[in-house]
Amino acid sequence: MTLARLTTRAVGFAARAITDTLIPPACVACREPLITHDTVCAACWSDIAFIQPPLCDRLGIPLPFDPGSGSGGPLLSAPALANPPAYDRARVVAAFSGVMRDLIHGLKYADRHDAKRLFGRWLHQAANQLLDDTHLIMPVPLHPGRLLSRRYNQSALLAIELARLSGRPYEPMILRRRRRTISQVGLSRDQRRRNLQGAFAVPPALITHIADRNILLVDDVITTGTTVQACARTLKQAGAARVDVAALAIVPHDSNINP
Repeated sequence: MTLARLTTRAVGFAARAITDTLIPPACVACREPLITHDTVCAACWSDIAFIQPPLCDRLGIPLPFDPGSGSGGPLLSAPALANPPAYDRARVVAAFSGVMRDLIHGLKYADRHDAKRLFGRWLHQAANQLLDDTHLIMPVPLHPGRLLSRRYNQSALLAIELARLSGRPYEPMILRRRRRTISQVGLSRDQRRRNLQGAFAVPPALITHIADRNILLVDDVITTGTTVQACARTLKQAGAARVDVAALAIVPHDSNINP
């Protein structure tokens, strides 16, 4: 190893030691002391309902049983067959419950950005299969007025981390939210759909940037799926070849995880 590399490593170790002294590593959820930054403790980890295979290839939700390797073709859940989504594939890290819900609420409503690197790693792992075909990564956009009042877009923070880890281009300006909608919290699926009609658009001057391209759309939580479906529909109408979705969490309903 050259002297320059040894010096660089020594400086790195020293910088990390100083950082750990000033800001000791702690669980990003409960603040329990740890030996490394950007992670959760064992107790918090065990409370997160990570979504594991076998999965529905379209919705990314768990299947009740593994059909085995002889089934052939994509594995599809009953909801995906009954009501295929506008997007092509979704992958989600965990159920929106417990520690994961608290972490996302901290990111979304309490300016807690300290978990973004951990979120990025989780998203990268969950969306690994999708990233092979991805040309552009983009977030679900906020309306400019809401962005001004909130000061940041949590989906953009996640998309930036995923783009950094994957090496895929990050493009936040193509998909726009042109109409400020009311909050989706508490709305039914049908109310959410009506609320989002005409809310998203791709400026005509930017259509060539996504023509025949594969887009990976990033969001924090999939509740009913209406938001990511509206985004996917808009991108496909503008010429995108396919639109996949990566999200931190999906809302469980009646012990099952639905889109």
